[in-house]
Amino acid sequence: MANGGIIGPVQTVTQGQSEVIHTKTSTGSLTLQSRTTAIEYIVVAGGAGGGGGYGGGGGAGGFRTGSCVTVSSGATLCATVGGAGAASTGGYSGGSAGGTGGNSILSGGGITTVTSNGGGGGGSWNSARCGVNGGSAGGASLAGCGGTGNTPPTSPSQGNNGGKASPGPDNAGGGGGAGGVGACGSPGGCGNGGAGGVGVASTITGSPVFYAGGGGGMGTSTAGAGGNGGGGAGKAGISTGNGTAGTANTGGGGGGSSGNTSGGVGGGSGIVVVKEPEVAASAPGVWSMQTVYCQVSNGNWTN
Repeated sequence: MANGGIIGPVQTVTQGQSEVIHTKTSTGSLTLQSRTTAIEYIVVAGGAGGGGGYGGGGGAGGFRTGSCVTVSSGATLCATVGGAGAASTGGYSGGSAGGTGGNSILSGGGITTVTSNGGGGGGSWNSARCGVNGGSAGGASLAGCGGTGNTPPTSPSQGNNGGKASPGPDNAGGGGGAGGVGACGSPGGCGNGGAGGVGVASTITGSPVFYAGGGGGMGTSTAGAGGNGGGGAGKAGISTGNGTAGTANTGGGGGGSSGNTSGGVGGGSGIVVVKEPEVAASAPGVWSMQTVYCQVSNGNWTN
């Protein structure tokens, strides 16, 4: 074209799309937008119930996260949200361990299936005394034993071990959290139950939010605090009374209950969050900044 006109084919501009955050608090599907080629996610399993008599804290649900995960545009993903672990039954004379939380799963759209394991229950005196294994494991009600996180083993890690109890049926260990192990119960006159392990903060929804904190263990004088991320506090005193349940849709573990209580408390249910990044309008031959970032992050960008 003469007189300074543009030479070449007409470039058609493709419209952009807005950021979308899908928050699933119950099992169901979600459909991605037509220009989404990579996602960010968190998959948090259900937290476990705390132990009954002289109970250990429940373990937090497993926490898994990923960013710049390649996905088929316009695909439908399936999200399974793990339920809360059930409350233990019975007390000092034969209480059960807290119930294990349900697994949370994200699949479909060409991604590798992501499974977070439910938290392991807190131990109870005179029966299931050790913490139960899980995404994060439960705290113990008997000295010398705790629970083991990440069982079966997963890579990358999704949780931590539960704490051990002090000698004697009094100060139980805290449940493990996604970001830290459960503390051990304090022996002797201190009378402290072990604190639950801290959870992990995520900014996927904007501001930082903690998920998957462990439940605190029961203590004769001072109960173990729940881990930041929905973990429930344990109960102080050896007579009666329940700990605090884990917070719903955080994957937090339930707190351990007192010696002569008839049962315990449950954990918190899980959550799945998927984020579709904003995509700017573009023309042929132009890379979006999000595409460049993801290619560099995944080691696929060459100079």
